[in-house]
Amino acid sequence: MAADYSTAPSSAVKIPEPFRIEIPEQQLGEFKTLLRLSKIPMPTYESTQEDGRFGISHKWMMEAKRFWEEEFDWRKSEDYINSFPNFIATVHLPVKKELSKVHFVALFSHKPDAVPIALFHGWPGSFLEFLPLLTLMKEKYTPQTLPYHLIVPSLPGYAFSSPPPLTRDFNCTDVSNIMNQLMLDLGFGPSGYLAQGGDLGSFVARGLSTEHEACKAIHVNFYIAPTLTTAPEGIPSEPPLSDKEQAGLQRGTEFLKTGAAYSMEHGTRPSTIGIVLGSSPLALLGWIGEKLLSWTDVPLSMDEILRSVTLYWFTESMGRGIYQYRTLAMKTNTPYLTKPVGYSYFPGEIVPTPTAWVKYSLGNVVFHREHDKNNKSPLLPQFWSCHILNGWLIIATICVLCGSFQGGHFAAWELPELFMEDVEKFVSVAWK
Repeated sequence: MAADYSTAPSSAVKIPEPFRIEIPEQQLGEFKTLLRLSKIPMPTYESTQEDGRFGISHKWMMEAKRFWEEEFDWRKSEDYINSFPNFIATVHLPVKKELSKVHFVALFSHKPDAVPIALFHGWPGSFLEFLPLLTLMKEKYTPQTLPYHLIVPSLPGYAFSSPPPLTRDFNCTDVSNIMNQLMLDLGFGPSGYLAQGGDLGSFVARGLSTEHEACKAIHVNFYIAPTLTTAPEGIPSEPPLSDKEQAGLQRGTEFLKTGAAYSMEHGTRPSTIGIVLGSSPLALLGWIGEKLLSWTDVPLSMDEILRSVTLYWFTESMGRGIYQYRTLAMKTNTPYLTKPVGYSYFPGEIVPTPTAWVKYSLGNVVFHREHDKNNKSPLLPQFWSCHILNGWLIIATICVLCGSFQGGHFAAWELPELFMEDVEKFVSVAWK
């Protein structure tokens, strides 16, 4: 079925190479041995607290290690990933005289007027967070009726894409240049394309909007104002912020005080944290697992968490992928975007920014949607299938009955149907 969506448009300048994920058996065996021999430190007062205020809990790590060793099956994850068309494209940047291999997953449409959309992940995400969305699109459309070309790249340094060069500095501008060239090589230069991004991917999308003519419009679900959680200077005080937005700002302020230290470590000592987390799968699980638990409003299953962390481990994405934090640390302001911008506000975001602030400081917002606790997705039951510990299953069940899911930092992963609704509505407004 994947092959039905695997034909690049006839306008493609370069045809990407089909790619299949298959980690060598020796590498898989070494991982299992290292995991088995790794130990979890003895409990402390902090690690026995189950509310997450001190980070990951000892109890959760013990159960995650057991599940990883006894129940998790990486080969099933490979089958799942390979059920989508995967590619490797060789991108050439003449200015830098560099070649970069870019891994991406795509659903190519057969429609001649299909709208090209690039979807960008961040950290600690990957292309995996968009696969539920692609599943929805495969169920909703055939290759003949799909109205979009959906391109989900692995950013440089992530998954199976090339790492940044060893001989020079590398930043978000470089990433945007590579992603733009990828879209041009796929034949989307004449028509142009749209970009969508969350987390670090939102910075990539903004760079594309600013620097590249072929990018016609962007949609983001993550934006931190230059003034963080205080109102931008000069913004009108009317209309006042809603109670929901006020609560979001309070939570964002608390996150910046108690939950954002990781970004400072990434931004100031990327070598140290990369080496530490690249030496132990359990250390990597603790660092990433904490974020996948605390940054989501819709709980992910243990299998989803371990699939993501295992991908990071096999591809050494941790040390290779955090370079952007050095140039983005505490730097959120970019030129005001004159091209069309779409913004989706998910109240469970780690630092949710009021829509009025986004319109004032980010750019020409032509579409926005504020999600609230009444949003529900018919696909939600897949998220609380077993192995959710320490009260997560009970909490999830209550949320289903109350309809209180709002969407968090990984909106495409958590609420793919609602997320894609936003993207489709944005396309209807922004694509001319």
